[in-house]
Amino acid sequence: MDTQLISIHYSDPLWIAIAFVCGLATRSVGLPPLVGFLAAGFLLNALGAEGGEFLGAMADLGITLLLFSIGLKLKLKSLVRPEVWGVATLHMSVTTLLVASMVLLLSYTRLPLLSDIELGTAILIGFAMSFSSTVFAVKILEELGATSAKHGSIAIGVLVVQDIAAVVFIAVSMGKLPTPLALALVALIPLRFLMYTILDKVGHGELLILFGITLALVGADIFELVGIKADVGALVFGMLFASHAKAPEMAKALLGFKELFLVGFFLSVGMTVMPGWTEVMIALLFIVFLPLKVALYFGLFNLFSLRASSSWRTSLNLANYSEFGLIVGAIAVSSGWLPKEWLAVFAVVMSVSFIFAAPLVNIRDSLYQTWRPTLKRFERYKRLSGEENLDLSSVKVVVFGMGRMGTAAYNAMELDDPSHLVGVELDQEKATQHSAEGRNVVYGDATNPDFWTRAPELLVGLDWVLLTLPTHTANMNAALRLKDMGYRGRIAATTKFRDEEDALKAVGVEHTFNIYTEAGLGFANELQSFVSK
Repeated sequence: MDTQLISIHYSDPLWIAIAFVCGLATRSVGLPPLVGFLAAGFLLNALGAEGGEFLGAMADLGITLLLFSIGLKLKLKSLVRPEVWGVATLHMSVTTLLVASMVLLLSYTRLPLLSDIELGTAILIGFAMSFSSTVFAVKILEELGATSAKHGSIAIGVLVVQDIAAVVFIAVSMGKLPTPLALALVALIPLRFLMYTILDKVGHGELLILFGITLALVGADIFELVGIKADVGALVFGMLFASHAKAPEMAKALLGFKELFLVGFFLSVGMTVMPGWTEVMIALLFIVFLPLKVALYFGLFNLFSLRASSSWRTSLNLANYSEFGLIVGAIAVSSGWLPKEWLAVFAVVMSVSFIFAAPLVNIRDSLYQTWRPTLKRFERYKRLSGEENLDLSSVKVVVFGMGRMGTAAYNAMELDDPSHLVGVELDQEKATQHSAEGRNVVYGDATNPDFWTRAPELLVGLDWVLLTLPTHTANMNAALRLKDMGYRGRIAATTKFRDEEDALKAVGVEHTFNIYTEAGLGFANELQSFVSK
């Protein structure tokens, strides 16, 4: 206990408390708490505060657990899809050239930090600005319950490809190539079956959490030892377990720890360096470029045959600059390629992009509905698997979200009338599995405005909609989408808390099912029936 206390600076608890207050304040005005955490970091920086080793350790552990959790949900085959690697490589290349050209043009001015910049330095800056933030995008997707949705899985795939490019750059720029021992990492593939056996035996409580944290840290350390970025090790170790039946449970068990430790990351970003007016003005030039970066994503996703709505949502998931800019800045400054003030520029660019992107995600669907006629013009006729049109004209009842609750509801109603029932699952592999088991389940996203375009006749005879999506936010968005489409039938939804019930009923949900309360009542009724026999 004493050893741990020595590592905690006396001011760290105060900084965390300030982060909590700022996070609560931003949440109260409809923004994600992470915006408040960033604001807290800038506020503390302005007051001259400095984070201790404890905050740094929190940030590192948060990112490690985040990437491990991404790996748990990521199948390797998802990276080889053309809409993932094709968009990632083309976008990085084009953005690097565009930003580098802009920087070179500005180098002929008398603007501080930009005058007399050479071609190689301009390309380096462009490369740093071509990345989107893995931490931010995954955090937002998890809050929306959309990591398995089409737009979420493609965004994560693009981010992983970018992370791979980042690792290659860091290795080359620092002259730190993997050691020959890196070849031994191939042995992890057969060894994973031994680790599978251990995972089968850890149960569902604290040992599962501890085993997950251990895997993330061990994976990071092993890769670091052989000369590969530690974060990649955490990601790869997560991917090794992605096919295990307990992978979703482990990711869910680690969620609270990951959320807590990421507070340290967002605080650390704000407290990295204190920018002056020059750094802020240059950073704003790159913020002005951000809409073009998003437009390029949108155009490329459409080129690879995504529907306009999926292209739009995926592009806004990536509508930010990355923490990789700070890493590039640190390398460039230490190598003498850039003055140290550029580190402040990268920090401001990333932070301001987070602040703009967070509320934009909340209104993305309403913006899409407003600009839909224009955005649909960029859509190609060809359809990817999972985005083709659906014939659901005879359906009377639809279950959105075929997890445990949704599957149980589907099975119960199937006994009454199987021909007029359909399940909609946003994870394509799960939808395929349900179909193989004989259920009428299709792949789709109830929160997507264009889902109803795929199934234009669904609303005609629909009587009941059951919302059993993974998060309250997803259920709310689906209910709002139904109302926007003119649905006048009945809606039921699962909840976990009383305030969620009130929020759902306020937007027109007729019946809510609190899975904790109702499960207890069901058990009590079943027990009473058993005793009375």
